[in-house]
Amino acid sequence: MTRPRIQFRFVFILIVLLGFAVRELASEHRPSWLRPGLKLRAYVANTVDGTVSVVDLVSLRVLATVPVGPAPSGLRAHPTRKEIWGVSTQGGYVFVLDAPTNTVVARIPVGAQPFAVDFSPDGSRAYVAASGANSVVAIDCGSRQVIARARTGRRPWLARVTADGRTLAVTNRDDSTLQVFDAASLSPRATIPTAAQPEQFVLLDDGSIAFVAATGVNQLSVIDLRRNILLTELPLPGRPEALLLKPDGGELFVTVPDAHGLAIINTYTHEVADSIVLGAAPTRASLDAENSVLYVSDAAAGRVIPLDIEYRRMQTPIEVGERPGASHLDPGETHNLLLVVDEGSNDLAVIPAERSDSRSFITLIPLGNGPRDIAVKLF
Repeated sequence: MTRPRIQFRFVFILIVLLGFAVRELASEHRPSWLRPGLKLRAYVANTVDGTVSVVDLVSLRVLATVPVGPAPSGLRAHPTRKEIWGVSTQGGYVFVLDAPTNTVVARIPVGAQPFAVDFSPDGSRAYVAASGANSVVAIDCGSRQVIARARTGRRPWLARVTADGRTLAVTNRDDSTLQVFDAASLSPRATIPTAAQPEQFVLLDDGSIAFVAATGVNQLSVIDLRRNILLTELPLPGRPEALLLKPDGGELFVTVPDAHGLAIINTYTHEVADSIVLGAAPTRASLDAENSVLYVSDAAAGRVIPLDIEYRRMQTPIEVGERPGASHLDPGETHNLLLVVDEGSNDLAVIPAERSDSRSFITLIPLGNGPRDIAVKLF
């Protein structure tokens, strides 16, 4: 056999092997449930740059960097429209990003210092509390116009609507109250005292109970929204950072960075059921598709800690970038990808989460300066 023939076979085999390798890498990245023609994208607010990074989660690259205004935050994927909504805290407006074109199609003034957006269950309305204006507004998502406005207490922090779409609740940080409104008209119904400096809160699906994180006294206020009364105050081992309610409503997970751990609340008995030491500074968290593993960002250690919530056991930590914060699992039924925003290293960690043996295969995608919030959209 001549030397040219041997070289030809060698090159041919090399090309075939390279092709298999490329196909394997592509299948490793591409979510297995994503049908042809569908797009899966992550949107990350860069607070320093005033931009949103649009990341294609199939090709794992930044498609666009969209200017949205100063100090963007509170990103949310609209439940029915191909849109991403967020707020410009310094600009005092809500922005609407069209997902197919990656362009800002609306800026809606709402008042000074908004922090977050919440949607009605049918997606017809958006609600925003303006902390610097002591007000809350309702926005028609179709016309993108403010259709109702109401006065709140001092420094409203967050507005959330109940699952039936009838009731809106707002925490007033400086008044230490939870205010309840009719969601349709924004007419006030009740003002309920809480522990000092309430900020984050969650609502049970039936709208019966609100759990309010009081950052001034390291407590959790439990409020009956049917009788509009404070039921109890639960002591926490430190300042509460984030609240994550299990979908069945049975347990509430509260990250407490000061105490290096996690408090677990029994939502039926309104008691602290468990407290777990979990890393150096646990902050944000996400639940997997089976509601069995809680992925907790450890901001101080630069890793994500998977926690088996049934047996309260930590699994092998996943090393990511510097100062991990907000996280999100993709919206598929099996949650193929875990996404973690690294605030210190300005990147997005993309982690295959469907198999424990693949969690070491991490892609880091560069973002803008000061990434903070994340939303994911399938369209």
